[in-house]
Formats: sequence, structure tokens, C-alpha cells
Amino acid sequence: MFQLEFYETEDGKTPVSDFLDSLDDKMAAKMIGLMDVLEEKGTELRKPYSAPLGDGIFELRCKQSSNITRALYFFYTGKKIIVTNGFVKKTQKTPPNEIKIAKKRRDDWIRRHENNNN
Repeated sequence: MFQLEFYETEDGKTPVSDFLDSLDDKMAAKMIGLMDVLEEKGTELRKPYSAPLGDGIFELRCKQSSNITRALYFFYTGKKIIVTNGFVKKTQKTPPNEIKIAKKRRDDWIRRHENNNN
């Protein structure tokens, strides 16, 4: 089993928690349920629930009626899954800006956690 955690900013904010709080109850429950499945299956989770976006960033794909949300994440050594950001999907392609945010937060997370482990 994997361990899923939300990315936390240096000042203690968790953008993914804020994102989940912004969703309606059904969508939030469905996304949290999918995160549980991701924690269980890890790297084995595939489409339609998960898809690679390139450069080690993956998306968790959630649909509730006509609404679509995504949570972006990466895997880290020791069976960790770090969820970096989430958004409501309005276009066919994942917005490049969201991928940029995920990469920036991944780099920040790794920098801070590898410094703490030395």
C-alpha cells in the first residue's frame, strides 16, 4: 500500500484541501474515494482513473455527472504519493498551467524533504 499526502506550502497551506473544500459534496466524496483507490493501487492504477501527463506527473481523473475534476500527483521513493493540485476541467486538454504548478510544487516538495533528510 502507498501513502498519499497533500503538498503543503512552506507556510503550512494545503492547496489540495482547499480545492476539495471548494467542490460540491458528491464530487468531493468521489475524489476522496478515488484518492483511497490510488493509495491502494499506486502505480498500478490506470485509465480511466489515472493517466500519465509526462515528466513524472500523473492525473487522477474524476467525473460526477457532467462535471470533471482532476488532481495532479507524483510518486516519491518509499511508496509515497504527493498530490500537488486539483482543478475543475473545462477543456479537452489538461491546462499547461496546472501541469506547471504540479512540477513547481514537486520540485519544492523534493527540495524541502531531501534537505530535511540529510
